[in-house]
Amino acid sequence: MAIDRISLVFGALADPIRRAILTRLTQGDATVAELAAPFEVSQPAISRHLKVLENAGLISRTRRATARLSHLEAEPLREVTSWLAHYQGFWDESHERLDELLAALQGDRKDDPDREQAVRPKGSDHG
Repeated sequence: MAIDRISLVFGALADPIRRAILTRLTQGDATVAELAAPFEVSQPAISRHLKVLENAGLISRTRRATARLSHLEAEPLREVTSWLAHYQGFWDESHERLDELLAALQGDRKDDPDREQAVRPKGSDHG
């Protein structure tokens, strides 16, 4: 069974080190050593993370002299964002229903003349 690219992207994004690598690559291409610097993991471990990112299409890797540079490829993120956007309508509708319910509850409180008395403690006629 072939794994679709969105699944590969979500799998790649599941790891905080890989997300941090992608964030770093928004600043420009970087070597394995540069990408490994902020982490307490080995360069081979970073190379394995880079392989996952590359398999997901999130980075490309090129050679420049003796250095191997990683480059951010953002298109798969656009695909994931588009996929997630389908759920935006669901969340908007849910928030609208909650807003309506809250407004109705607040309206009920304003319309309840006994509410003021019920909220004020007994013996509290100060006002």
